[in-house]
Amino acid sequence: MDHSEAPVLDAIAAYHREGQVPFTPPGHKQARGADPRVREVLGDGVFLSDVLAISGLDDRMSTHKVLERAQELMADAVHADHTFFSTCGSSLSVKSAMLSVAGPGEKLLVGRDAHKSVVSGLILSGVRPVWVEPLWDADRHLAHPPSAAAFAAALDEHPDARGALVTSPTPYGTCADLVAIAEECHRRGRPLIVDEAWGAHLPFHPGLPSWAMDAGADVCVTSVHKMGAGLEQGSVFHQQGSLVDPAVLKSREDLLGTTSPSVLIYAGLDGWRRQMVEHGRDLLQNTLDLAASVRAALGAIPGFDVQGPAEFTGLGLAHDLDPLPVVIDIASLGTTGYRAADWLREHHRVNLHLADHRRISAQLTFADDESTTEPLLAALRDLHDKIDALQDVPQVEVPSPDELRLDLDVLPRDAFFGEAEQVPAEEAVGRVAAEMITPYPPGIPAVLPGERITKPVLRYLRSGVAAGMMLPDAVDPELDSVRVLIES
Repeated sequence: MDHSEAPVLDAIAAYHREGQVPFTPPGHKQARGADPRVREVLGDGVFLSDVLAISGLDDRMSTHKVLERAQELMADAVHADHTFFSTCGSSLSVKSAMLSVAGPGEKLLVGRDAHKSVVSGLILSGVRPVWVEPLWDADRHLAHPPSAAAFAAALDEHPDARGALVTSPTPYGTCADLVAIAEECHRRGRPLIVDEAWGAHLPFHPGLPSWAMDAGADVCVTSVHKMGAGLEQGSVFHQQGSLVDPAVLKSREDLLGTTSPSVLIYAGLDGWRRQMVEHGRDLLQNTLDLAASVRAALGAIPGFDVQGPAEFTGLGLAHDLDPLPVVIDIASLGTTGYRAADWLREHHRVNLHLADHRRISAQLTFADDESTTEPLLAALRDLHDKIDALQDVPQVEVPSPDELRLDLDVLPRDAFFGEAEQVPAEEAVGRVAAEMITPYPPGIPAVLPGERITKPVLRYLRSGVAAGMMLPDAVDPELDSVRVLIES
């Protein structure tokens, strides 16, 4: 295929060249109606490219197949049979993938380190999750993707499960053995979905971890806005093989997706694909070299424990590691990632990708170079020099892996939509949660609707809030109270 094409971008250019006059949404009518104060901040280019997909980018019947062609090019670029664009982020794409495999009441194997968007899909669909345990690093208080053996055991125990879903890479960059997991699923005639939201760049350089389509997955979801150059909410999901019907996958996306997709987001996806096919390997090689130099520089700072393959991969740990999220364990410095991240933004205007109770992470992409990493390194060196002022922080009481796992006593959908009440936190122990409680980032729920709350997990979350943890989906983000199911 001719990857010098960019069908969406070319169609936008043609729209302007032909002098098309819209009597359709969007109502700003090519920026003319937009507030001048808004135009001053955003620029007219945003509005000029904001056209309808139908009777705008293409004609009323989509006879030019602009979007279809762009999706075919993307599929070819990443070795998929079919690709679908989404303008609602991977949060929607992963729900579409789940619903293409399992329906209400049916079982789906899911790694318990799944993102909250997966749990939202369980709630909306009524799919019954069979949780597969992650690989826990009890010393570092971190979960890595489940092993192939864990998925195999769950498939044997639940032969009626419709398929499996694994998250890889995690926000920390750790990766599952996708080849082995896909083999275990396919041996039993079941499809594998990969939530690969953090892995859009993986197909474009051989030095990066295996890409889901190359590993044999049936459906995978990627957030091009995360590690690629798409606009926020730009996501794609890919399909291959015969275990998931692409027509069913498309119909599930149509059920959940917007009827007013953003052509701006389509254009970002289309242009990024062309850029990666033409220049991705060189761009990513430069990024890998840059990441190695940043890691070396940070590793020379006392107390900065830069996490790499030695810390994150091996027996009982992750299968592989993407080196572009630069994760630094600062536990020995006597502060938290929350406090460090806040200080870096306040004093250096440096915004980090991730912060938890003991780590901070800087996400590098091919857009970075020394002009961005030098301020990062300067800020982190200054953080180290000022660390004494950041050490008076509450301690987060992280439970053992066994204590973190809660019993799922009620289907997530039934608990979320069931009759519920808000009770003081101390009265929530022993009750079934009717809400998600999710430390964010990374967005992996500690408590799900339907799980029975325990004292260690509640103590972990409340101590986390006191230390700076954010719980955006809880009814009470301070966790003085918790929403629980009223059980008969």
